[in-house]
Amino acid sequence: MDKPRFIGAEIFRHSSYGRWHPLRVPRVSTVMDLSRALGWLPSDQFITAPRAKPKALTVWHTPDYIDALQRVEASQIATPQDTTRHDLGSVTNPVYPEIFRRPATAAGGSLLAGELLRDGGVIYNPPGGTHHGMPDRANGFCYLNDPVLAMLSLRRNGVRRIVYIDIDAHHCDGVAVAFHGDPDCLMISTHEERLWPRTGPLEDTAGGSAINLPVPRGLNDSEMAYIRDRLVVPQAAAFEPEAIVFLCGADGVEEDPLAHLNLSNNAHWAVLRALMGLAPRLLVLGGGGYNPWSVGRLWTGVWATLNRQEIPQRLPAAAEAVLRGLTFEGNRRGKNPPEHWFTTLRDPPRDGPVRDEIRNRVRFLLRQRRGGGAIR
Repeated sequence: MDKPRFIGAEIFRHSSYGRWHPLRVPRVSTVMDLSRALGWLPSDQFITAPRAKPKALTVWHTPDYIDALQRVEASQIATPQDTTRHDLGSVTNPVYPEIFRRPATAAGGSLLAGELLRDGGVIYNPPGGTHHGMPDRANGFCYLNDPVLAMLSLRRNGVRRIVYIDIDAHHCDGVAVAFHGDPDCLMISTHEERLWPRTGPLEDTAGGSAINLPVPRGLNDSEMAYIRDRLVVPQAAAFEPEAIVFLCGADGVEEDPLAHLNLSNNAHWAVLRALMGLAPRLLVLGGGGYNPWSVGRLWTGVWATLNRQEIPQRLPAAAEAVLRGLTFEGNRRGKNPPEHWFTTLRDPPRDGPVRDEIRNRVRFLLRQRRGGGAIR
């Protein structure tokens, strides 16, 4: 694969979890539109995500759960049993018109990515990143777990050693369940401490397969750079992976309504740049992010980074029109958005001091790895 490939689909343009759900906002369609307006997404780099067939999803999800998802989509009704057993129809995981088709399309993109990366390359699947999904139930807005499906697809296509890196504000509990104790997988997660799902404490190694770094509120760009350079990149490189799967959730930026971190999108792009070239295969997924402007700008910058495109100081008129066309109803951040949300992709840097608690936690994790916390 000589150029990075972008996997997307039109189903994400008008599909919504409901009028008041955090995932009511457009995300993937904004990235597609912005990338095209900037001339960064020619047709030879774009792949329309296929909808995963039900049987393909049962490599990790239970057949009963996949059957329930399809039945609920057809009827638009979740029974009390569906909610009790599968958490379908809850406030968090509501019934909506594309409750099976939408996640199955994101999962289809991740399954396809594993096949396309057989011989190496770079793939970006921003619809992906639903890292909370469990085998028999929806969890945390995630009806399927496409990162797990992507990694299993890589395995089926000859890839053994995988490093999974997740900088979403929420811990990757579903991925941790799937690869607990796997000696050929290293999971590295930075996530806001005490934020839902409240898993992934500092001491948790997932059977020797994980490095979990819960970070305090207010994490800034300088602290993320410290974590990147002292922990994430050295540990990823030392594992000698055949593939890296990078979940680049956008909910760690300061403007996100569900988390409490103070990152700029520069921090995410810098982590990505540091990972590029560490393995012959790189798959980048989306994840969380609930402010339409910050998600669209950050994830479009991810695509620019993968293609080594220079991010302009001022967006051209067509790209600016995409951002001015967004709304954020029901949230105060949508009432008077700052001008740079319309005219630029790059946030102002949000640097600051590196707190002692960050340094101490990184030191603890490095000692843990040296002391046998990792599977050898």
